[in-house]
Amino acid sequence: MMAPVATELGFELRVLAEAPDVSAVAAVANATVGDYRDLAVLADFAAGVDVLTFDHEHVPGEHLHALVEKGINVQPGPNALLHAQDKLVMRSAVDRLGLPNPRWAEVSDVRALTAFGDTTGWPVVLKTPRGGYDGKGVRIVEDAAAALDCTDWFGNGPLLVEEKVPFSRELSALVARTPGGSSRAWPVVHSIQVDGVCDEVIAPAQDLDPEIAAAAAAAALRLAEELEVTGVMAVELFETPGRGCGFLINELAMRPHNSGHWTMDGSVTGQFEQHLRAVLNLPLGDTALTSGAAVMKNFLGGENSDLFSAYPLALAAEPAVKVHTYGKSVRPGRKIGHVNVIGSTDELPALRRSAGRAAAIIRDGRDPMKEN
Repeated sequence: MMAPVATELGFELRVLAEAPDVSAVAAVANATVGDYRDLAVLADFAAGVDVLTFDHEHVPGEHLHALVEKGINVQPGPNALLHAQDKLVMRSAVDRLGLPNPRWAEVSDVRALTAFGDTTGWPVVLKTPRGGYDGKGVRIVEDAAAALDCTDWFGNGPLLVEEKVPFSRELSALVARTPGGSSRAWPVVHSIQVDGVCDEVIAPAQDLDPEIAAAAAAAALRLAEELEVTGVMAVELFETPGRGCGFLINELAMRPHNSGHWTMDGSVTGQFEQHLRAVLNLPLGDTALTSGAAVMKNFLGGENSDLFSAYPLALAAEPAVKVHTYGKSVRPGRKIGHVNVIGSTDELPALRRSAGRAAAIIRDGRDPMKEN
């Protein structure tokens, strides 16, 4: 998704891909296949670029420190990226900055997990500090008896346990920051999750108290500044009416993020262009909406394995919708693309129907509105 905007801006984008069939390989003219967990591979690749950045947080931090010591321009830097790699480090930083955190603890065994639940109240949420995404590495523990079934989760070191937050909806605050310290925020959005996976995003979040929206954006900008983040960062939030400032911080992602895909068509500057501007220390673009509202709808792998066969039907049914596919092979439950649609706030129900219909046609190869 960075490739088209890199071309528009006149940059050469190079990719280190873990396999030749990775979708990014087809999007760029210069792709190297290699293991990002191998320092020698990383060093060889990084030697030929002006700035090294990421589309995920899994590159080993010790390798990134070694690259920095060699004079490689790594953005975001390993000290910042650690807060997106390790949820225990992130929770500690949020506490240190005095920002709204759920109650949490580092636990090393079932006894500590049970003590936290007995003190905080059941159920609780158990998370692996590293490697989890889209609901993976997350377990809801209902009570002390269920905690006994979590013994096998403690084989690789301490875990993070959090209170199960009663929230009204999930929000996301997307920001970008340059190495020089300039930063911008997009409007706070409503992120709708299904089975732990982002399903739909509504921008801006409707009926959100302006004070909460401002505080959420300010918290994201402060995190970016204090942690010395560069590039795009998404701060996932729980809206908690009547508790504290009205939200709690859930997780961080230091890269373009699913909750920001709406910006590709709904904002003056999309998140992929902004990420490139930011890591290159260029002036950041305007983050205003291009219309009153935008809706992003993901589509996962479903019944239709040939997405292109559904394009004529989807594009004819919803001509205002913009389709973005990821070049990934189709398998059930895998994120393979999204659609965006923009319009006025008054049109929001219709925008959501349009996005949902187009996504369903591409996913299943048939029009759900004509099945009856």
